[in-house]
Amino acid sequence: MTEQQPSPRLEDLVIITGFSGAGKSTAMNVFEDAGYFCVDNLPPEMIRGLVELFLHEGSKVERAAVVSDVRGGSYFESLSEVLDDLDQRGIAHQVVFLEASEEALITRYKETRRRHPLAPRGSVATGIARERELLGGVKERADAVVDSTGINGATLRKRIADEFLPRTKATRLALTFESFGFKHGPPRDADIAFDVRFLPNPHYIGELRPLTGQDERIVEYVSREGTLDAFYEHLIPLLDFLLPQYQAEGKTHLVVAIGCTGGRHRSVAITEHLGRRYGDRDDLFVEVVHRDIGRLAR
Repeated sequence: MTEQQPSPRLEDLVIITGFSGAGKSTAMNVFEDAGYFCVDNLPPEMIRGLVELFLHEGSKVERAAVVSDVRGGSYFESLSEVLDDLDQRGIAHQVVFLEASEEALITRYKETRRRHPLAPRGSVATGIARERELLGGVKERADAVVDSTGINGATLRKRIADEFLPRTKATRLALTFESFGFKHGPPRDADIAFDVRFLPNPHYIGELRPLTGQDERIVEYVSREGTLDAFYEHLIPLLDFLLPQYQAEGKTHLVVAIGCTGGRHRSVAITEHLGRRYGDRDDLFVEVVHRDIGRLAR
């Protein structure tokens, strides 16, 4: 008589992969905070052995996330074999692939002063090019692709949680008001964007140009013609209507972007105002981000 095998307890296995510097560790931290058993830098051939441990009768691991990438050397063929094996065994899993533009990856490596794992003695660009060759097939097998270009760590964490964690009824909506300058490109993470370049521009006043929208003198200048107050009379009721609609649909994070030309004056003033306006609400977790405020005014 054949001995009955114990039913697997592993309900969700997330394999996080993608480009070095694209935010894989940040993504793993999201799952770890949600109670997942997490392992970083796991070679593909070791995923199978880890799964066996999870399926052991004494294991209590029900949800797990592993980061696996090209640091382990031979990659695509090994990972494909593991994924095929998981499919055949009916083990629930998903592959999350993180990427970013070459410019963004190079900038991040410069900021951290780290060497690329595939070019320890060469340029970061060389390592990225080599990595792109190795990851082409992996991206094709991914269940989801997340582009982290142009978004900060906090926004990436919220996006990962919103898209990949089991949905539960949210008690608070994470609401980010983000200022930006159109001359530096639109934000990639915005759910809603407003263009406020119709308002008086302090940039053309020499004594105001070095200031930012956090200065009361900028607020007074922008609002001097009454157009700003008229804008608020339309914007606030619109947001008051939209926010509960997004919450009702299960949205956990919403980014409202406000853009002017340079991202230092008008958009900053309005973003600060909205942050104060909604910051005291018990059903919201409000964050204010000024993407381009640090860029020099020219």
